Amino acid sequence: MSIGPLSAARFYSAAKSATAASPQQKSGADTFGTLVNDFAKAVQGGETTAKAAMAGKADMPSLVEAIARSELAVETAVTVRDKVVSAYQEILRMPV
Repeated sequence: MSIGPLSAARFYSAAKSATAASPQQKSGADTFGTLVNDFAKAVQGGETTAKAAMAGKADMPSLVEAIARSELAVETAVTVRDKVVSAYQEILRMPV
C-alpha cells in the first residue's frame, strides 16, 4: 500500500479538524479558577457542617464525610503545590 501526495493531503485535512480547538473549551485560567472555587466550596462545606454538628444540627456521618472531603481537597492542593514548586526548581537548575 503506497500513500501518494493526494491521499496524504486528504488524511491531513481529516486529521486537522480533529486537533482544532473547540470554541467551547475553557482556557487554562478559567479551568484553574473553577478548581480554586471547587476547593473553597469543599473547605467551606466542611466548616459549615462542623459548625452545625457543634450546634447539634448535623449527625456524625455527615460530619465525618464533610471532614474527609475537606481533607482530600487540602491534600490535593498541597500535592499540586509541591509539584509546581518541584517543576520550578527543575527549571531553575537548567543550564542557560
